[in-house]
Amino acid sequence: MPELPRPAAALPASSADDPTASTAAPGLRSAAVPQGRGARMLHLGRAVGELAAGAAAEGLSRLARGERPALSDIVFTPANARRLAERLSQMRGAVMKLGQLLSMDGEGVLPPAFAALLAGLRDQAHTMPISQLDATLSQSWGADWPQRFRRFSYQPIASASIGQVHRAETHDGRVLALKIQHPGVRQSIGSDVANLALLARTPGLLPAGLDLTEMLERVHHQLLRETDYQAEAAATMAYRLALGDDPVLMVPAVHADHSTAQILATDFAAGVAVDTLAAGGSQAQRDTVATALTRLAAHELFGMQLVQTDPNFSNYLYDAATGRIALLDFGAAEAIAPHRVQQLRCLGRGLRDADAAQVRSAALALGYIGETEPPAQADGVLAILMAAGEPLRHGGPYDFGASDLFKRMLARGQAQFFDVGFSRTPPPDLLLLQRKFIGTFLLCARLRARVDLAAAFGPHL
Repeated sequence: MPELPRPAAALPASSADDPTASTAAPGLRSAAVPQGRGARMLHLGRAVGELAAGAAAEGLSRLARGERPALSDIVFTPANARRLAERLSQMRGAVMKLGQLLSMDGEGVLPPAFAALLAGLRDQAHTMPISQLDATLSQSWGADWPQRFRRFSYQPIASASIGQVHRAETHDGRVLALKIQHPGVRQSIGSDVANLALLARTPGLLPAGLDLTEMLERVHHQLLRETDYQAEAAATMAYRLALGDDPVLMVPAVHADHSTAQILATDFAAGVAVDTLAAGGSQAQRDTVATALTRLAAHELFGMQLVQTDPNFSNYLYDAATGRIALLDFGAAEAIAPHRVQQLRCLGRGLRDADAAQVRSAALALGYIGETEPPAQADGVLAILMAAGEPLRHGGPYDFGASDLFKRMLARGQAQFFDVGFSRTPPPDLLLLQRKFIGTFLLCARLRARVDLAAAFGPHL
């Protein structure tokens, strides 16, 4: 088993599949989390430099072939995406979280290959070396922390921007999933956001007129919440209570005796990330899972008015043995104000009925467009919204596998992004809600599922 800086006899037994070296689970790589604004700024600066160097090399190569590429063609390349994803994966924290947002919200404006490579940031961050893991656990539980468990797996199940997850078994037989926060992540949020704000002012990096100030403030606020695991424990319990008994969906229980501000202990949930069904699931399984999560999204917004706003596909685990889906990670759970729910209900009705006037009225109320918006920009936003409502207007199950909806929306988004641009980011309180619903529908497309959206949303509209 891996050697920690203490007598080996003090360690709990490792899982049967634990390695004897400090390696992470398959697909995960180990690297210490860089701490301090200077160290993190250095990593971010390297990321920008690597992007610039990659774009320059690509541009020269194309010019040598007699091409005259657009700036977007040489920046948004698969090679640049690999470089960026690797650097953000090592940094973790707020910088990586923004990369995750780009990987999903960017589906409308980034080339598919670029967005797909950034999507690996959702659950494939570098992991902590075992020495750093041990120091982190000792800080929360004390140096004798191994005595808490009969078995502890040193291989993480997953690792993302804020923490990594380990499996453990207590002496009284409970099997737990332990979400352990990366060290220094909470302390680095302010400097990360400041660094990103500085980077966003780089000439030519963003479309003219696009201001990320509100978006970065929202990311800052959300990350502070997500790094408070005691608040997440409370949110998990509140969501579990609000969801109630469901034949398909379940929320693992919290174990307060092993939870701290930096560690969240819950029941271990068996299963695989739902998007893996795209390769190995039957059509019936894919339809059932996608329908259940679409129904959940509608119920969260209009019924519970409490939405888990991070649609990371790894936050939904499908257990083929039971047919149930475990819902994970409630650090991004948001209570939705009643007036917003009503505004979104009006938008949903307008999209369902293809009522352009009602969609415009709702978009104005929500802040997606403004009264003084340049017509070309406002019309572009309304066209994208109307296109997004296509599955809601479809009679019966909508076949996401046969649809080219996202391709068309990608073309619209790219055309506007690189032409007239967008004059505003989504309103801050709607940014994560938007990501939730985009993520849900992207999952339906990934699973090539057939889903009756009118049946899922109809009772709420």
